[in-house]
Amino acid sequence: MADWVNVDPAHQIAPGEWRVVDVDDVQIAVFNIDGEFYAIEDVCTHDYECLTGGEVDGEQIVCPRHGARFNIKTGAALTPPAYEATVTFPVRIEDGMVQVRDDRWD
Repeated sequence: MADWVNVDPAHQIAPGEWRVVDVDDVQIAVFNIDGEFYAIEDVCTHDYECLTGGEVDGEQIVCPRHGARFNIKTGAALTPPAYEATVTFPVRIEDGMVQVRDDRWD
């Protein structure tokens, strides 16, 4: 079973902000959306570039290269040129710390 990785104290990630953490060579972006935390792989499934750095619009992130939109809560690709979802990951708050893990190989 994959280990939980500390991201940041929850109070340090304000709504609308995100952090990126490396979990076993996978870049995971953890977002605070209205006080709830969500995590997706920081990769556009169209061109495999980072999504972070793009505009966050509510619960969507816009790829900075070609404008594809992804739902941060579900990972779903919402607009072309991306058609495949990005991976989502479990997030929890443990003793005030936001934690994430890559559970794909459990």
